[in-house]
Amino acid sequence: MQKNNLESDYRILEALKKNPNISQRDLAKELGYSLGKVNYLLEALFNRGLVKMDNFIKSNNKIGYMYILTPKGISERAKITKRFLNRKIKEHEMIQKEINVLREKLTNEKK
Repeated sequence: MQKNNLESDYRILEALKKNPNISQRDLAKELGYSLGKVNYLLEALFNRGLVKMDNFIKSNNKIGYMYILTPKGISERAKITKRFLNRKIKEHEMIQKEINVLREKLTNEKK
């Protein structure tokens, strides 16, 4: 799984866990993605068997979708979360090293 896909999958699965009734438009706004990207990502999750879509009546007789994580999706979400966390920890460590180098440079320039 690519770096961007990992983050996108993580963010979508977390948002769906929090609010399975969310519309694609609201999901796009919440995540800062285009509506097309959200549609593409949801389709990919659906095709991988991680999410299923059920129809439900919203209001005024309009039909909406409920995005439900499948058992496979729940398991995969945990794995994705762990991989995403590990990646963020590595990024943090790299940034911390860079900060330390910059601090050292500043300290040496002041001398």
